[in-house]
Amino acid sequence: MSVRNARTIWESVALRRFLLTSWPWRGLSYVLSTPVVSALVGVPVAALCLPWLYLVFRFLGTEPIALGEAVLVGPAGLLLVVAGGPLVALPVARVERLRLRLVHADPVPWPHSSTRGGGWTGWLRRQYTEPATWRKLAYLVVVTLAALPSAALVLTMMVVVSLVISPLLVTPDRPLALGLGRASTVAETLPYSLLGVALFPVALYLFAGLAGLHATAARALLSGVSDERLRTELVEVSQSRERLVNAFEVERRRIERDLHDGAQQRVVSLILQLGLAKLEMPPDSPGTESVANAHEQAEQLLAELREFIHGIHPQALSDLGLPAALQELADRSATPVTVDCAIPERPSGAVEGAGYFVVAEALSNSSKHSGATEIQVTAKVRRNVLTVEITDNGRGGADAGRGTGLTGLADRAAAIGGTLSLSSPIGGPTTVRAEFPCSPGKQ
Repeated sequence: MSVRNARTIWESVALRRFLLTSWPWRGLSYVLSTPVVSALVGVPVAALCLPWLYLVFRFLGTEPIALGEAVLVGPAGLLLVVAGGPLVALPVARVERLRLRLVHADPVPWPHSSTRGGGWTGWLRRQYTEPATWRKLAYLVVVTLAALPSAALVLTMMVVVSLVISPLLVTPDRPLALGLGRASTVAETLPYSLLGVALFPVALYLFAGLAGLHATAARALLSGVSDERLRTELVEVSQSRERLVNAFEVERRRIERDLHDGAQQRVVSLILQLGLAKLEMPPDSPGTESVANAHEQAEQLLAELREFIHGIHPQALSDLGLPAALQELADRSATPVTVDCAIPERPSGAVEGAGYFVVAEALSNSSKHSGATEIQVTAKVRRNVLTVEITDNGRGGADAGRGTGLTGLADRAAAIGGTLSLSSPIGGPTTVRAEFPCSPGKQ
């Protein structure tokens, strides 16, 4: 990473040229300003905590604290902090967002409220009900406590700077006390000055580390990313996924229409022409048998094409809905199937299609592999969730990972926010269950 690419003070510390950039001085400025902010914040915080401070002083005094006094004053302090803390934390958060630009190139995201209006009462109600407000209050505690390490580091830097400039301060008439000894001449201060020069870069790294720690906590508490932005991103992902599913549904219907109106009609025309040719040809003609074979193969092709088109999207599902389409599947199944549907209102086309193909795949698997003699299909909508369940009395032991087609159906269900599960113990029964969030929709 180059100096220009560093976006935070943490990233800049890892650079070899860290001391030659502006980041050390930005970290120094951030830490130097922290005690100032803490001092300004300390006054209203102390006022809010007056009941608790009173209890502390009484506890440290000679007179004992009465139980009733503690019971009354303690909750009063908590009530005062809860009532006034958010109002104090709001301007502090605004100032901190400006200060954080010293150690982070990206501005802190501002957590916007989902509602507006209501005047002062609405504003106060939002301030006291939003999670972001209480994170600001938590930061108020952080910035108050940060004054201690910041002040200690500032004093350390003052000592280091004093060592560096000690040759400029010493005079024969005014010796200097330099911690480890006293110096009366410039020559005596030189070792201390060199020590200060060596410690100066170390102090800058310490300032950068403290600034990075403080800034990380501040951004985590003030950004509001974990709530508002996450909800926004989830809504965007959900909407994008719905658009993809709808686009797939439109394209599927276009392919079905093209096959039905185009390829299928041409095959039908070909069958008619071959049939006429077969009738017109003499029975003993050498090409009669070939035309008859071609006619038979064309009829087989038409049957397969119709089955293929039906597999893309059955007409009964489009025209009559899921209950009729499931009953059609049951009628075509080689194994006896009982269908129980409770769907008062049709869901969206994507949900209906997903439920239909889950049942179709499960019935196909049961007929081919399970040895079942009876299959039960249930479809119902409760609390805006379509639940489809297929149970057979076969031998069990089905595994979705062995190419049964259920893995693809699970992916299809996930695309519209649904889930698919398989239960198939050895000896049976086998149950395939799918759930899809749904709402009434036009077909």
